[in-house]
Amino acid sequence: MPETTLRIAVAQSTVHQDPTDPALLRSSGAEVRQLMRQAAEAGARLVHFTEGAICFPSKHVMSELGPDEVGASDWSKADWTVLQSELDKITALSGELGIWTVIPSVHQLPAPTRPRNSMYVVSDAGEVVTRYDERMLSTTKITWMYTPGTKPVTFEVDGYRFGLALGLDLLFPELSTEYDRFAVDAVLVSYATTGIGQNEHIGVQARGTAANNTCWISLAVPANPGAGLDAGVIDPRGNWAVQGPADSTPGIAVTDLHHAEVTTIGREFRSRTRERVSS
Repeated sequence: MPETTLRIAVAQSTVHQDPTDPALLRSSGAEVRQLMRQAAEAGARLVHFTEGAICFPSKHVMSELGPDEVGASDWSKADWTVLQSELDKITALSGELGIWTVIPSVHQLPAPTRPRNSMYVVSDAGEVVTRYDERMLSTTKITWMYTPGTKPVTFEVDGYRFGLALGLDLLFPELSTEYDRFAVDAVLVSYATTGIGQNEHIGVQARGTAANNTCWISLAVPANPGAGLDAGVIDPRGNWAVQGPADSTPGIAVTDLHHAEVTTIGREFRSRTRERVSS
């Protein structure tokens, strides 16, 4: 286990819902890069962004039946060229700043296969080293929009092991148990808030997941005033270690991860108990 600390930043940023609008895509990309620079200036080794950081496509905007009726998404409408350009700029900046970046985006697949709702992991050398695809898609996502992912993904930074979760993945305890068995130190959860005052339970769920699995949870959400949820990092006992701007404006929250004794004790206890029960 690592004996040193690892500084991470979690971001809450502006989320737009129209991937057909190149100006909105460029605006989101520029804000992400601004927050990356703030994270690097704060000494973070890793910065983690929300679902929809580049764009969270609306089911109405993407519907092949038009905005007044939800139907199968017409992904040919998305400006994939500009989207990829913004991701390329983010990847290059990671290398320039020497910071790891976890950035969610839509991942295009060859037509007619629907894209995936994904998280890219970009190293401090400016290289995409892995990608996670959301597995537990909502009814809307699975019916009209995306192809589900199929596997967990982990990666390591300076001796710390991270797992990834996206969207509704957080609500399924079996995914957290899976990462517990992979002995992750932290799970990076990216979740796009919706509606007004409908998201408080997500923070409760994240805190419970951290406590149940005695791991750190980084929860990245949009800068969404009225949503009832801000970005933050939760410690292995289920307490907020740090949270983003309380007025839900774009910004980052920075904290140092460290190896907590409760993590080792909890993981060893769960492992021994599972072995006894299964034997």
